[in-house]
Amino acid sequence: MRIAYLDRTVHETDGEPKPNGGVSTLSKSIDLQGSVETGDKTTIASKDFGGLYSTKTLALIKPAGSDDVSRVIKAASRIPRMTVAARGNGHSINGQAMTNGGLVIDMRSTEENHFRLLNINGSFFIDVSGGALWENVLTRCVSRFGLAPRSWTDYLSLTVGGMLSNAGVSGQAFRYGPQISNVTELEIITGKGDITVCSETRNPELFFGSLGGLGQFGIITRAMVKLQPAPDMVRWIRVVYTEFDEFTRDAEFLVSRDDGESFDYVEGFVFCNNDDPVNGWPSVPLDPVHGFNQGIIPQTGASVLYCLEVAFHYQKGDHPSTVDK
Repeated sequence: MRIAYLDRTVHETDGEPKPNGGVSTLSKSIDLQGSVETGDKTTIASKDFGGLYSTKTLALIKPAGSDDVSRVIKAASRIPRMTVAARGNGHSINGQAMTNGGLVIDMRSTEENHFRLLNINGSFFIDVSGGALWENVLTRCVSRFGLAPRSWTDYLSLTVGGMLSNAGVSGQAFRYGPQISNVTELEIITGKGDITVCSETRNPELFFGSLGGLGQFGIITRAMVKLQPAPDMVRWIRVVYTEFDEFTRDAEFLVSRDDGESFDYVEGFVFCNNDDPVNGWPSVPLDPVHGFNQGIIPQTGASVLYCLEVAFHYQKGDHPSTVDK
């Protein structure tokens, strides 16, 4: 996923990129702690999850940290028509993590740079690298501290920086907002290569512009994320509807209740009223042993059905009646 883009484009009339000259010029101008890969080693940077586009990358940069990212951007700005894109886990769909004839910065190489628990006035935060995957952040926070970030996205194999450049929406957003509403501080490498720390009160324009800014304001290299106690157990339920009005009525009711009067997770989706293994009935059960009884679908059921997915968090010491309620 592209989380920064240097506004120097290569036009079709400029001809083919000259890899050897460009990389040589770059190598001479900076002193990286990380590595610069060319040739076949850049293949991973030539495509992304969407598979709609492919490019020929000049070089794949694997930075050791923020200083390397800064040096690359500053050096690229001195090379005519050189472009830069940052790649998280490559889960973009329209080529945002790629650049033709330019430099791709592999942010995954910085994953281990930051991981620190902070207690600020009784509230907990995790100070984490922008190149870390959310699934790894979750695992480490729960296993080490019994804590977890408050808000998520449905797919967790995304980088912290890449997702915060978008939004991060899932079933907790009705209560805590998207992931970008649960961050208190960022470290950003701007388009000029400056390393800048920002928050609601410190460089606020850059802070709010970068959160959900689709990478137009810089590369997110570090983020301070709000945490809360992780539940011991979760009760997970899916309810199927044939009528859209009933589906939306119940969803609106659940997300409008006060904290403690509803579920901790509420999300809805639409699926096909058929046996398509990806988009139909088989996609509804939470576990392979729980089948979907299509025989109970009324004859009035249309070509699509609706499903509310809800979850309730509880601790081992909670009384069963609380969980059942």
